Amino acid sequence: MKRVLGLLLLGLLSAVNPLDAHAFLKQAVPDVGSTLAHSPNEIRIQFTEAVEPAFSKIQVFDGSGKEVDKGDVHRDSSNQALLKVSLPSLGAGTYRVVWRVVSVDTHVTSGSYTFRVGG
Repeated sequence: MKRVLGLLLLGLLSAVNPLDAHAFLKQAVPDVGSTLAHSPNEIRIQFTEAVEPAFSKIQVFDGSGKEVDKGDVHRDSSNQALLKVSLPSLGAGTYRVVWRVVSVDTHVTSGSYTFRVGG
């Protein structure tokens, strides 16, 4: 009986990994906290797992809090963990990127970071 309970407990512990079920920011372009000489054409965020684009968003705000992205958030056709949003030409200043994603297994994560255009 102890052996059966031990095997069941081991099976439960090995099957549960809470980090596997959430999409976290893996890489961003432009990089988090970076300073760019020129305006980027888009924001690209790579997550740790596939995301559901219909329920996910990336927004970009200027220093006054005005949203400046083109509102065309979409998932990359060859990478289900990569979201993009287009940008107009941005002037010098600091911009805040805010993201909220739903992974394909329905877990929600969110976050933000800044980057700067110009010196």
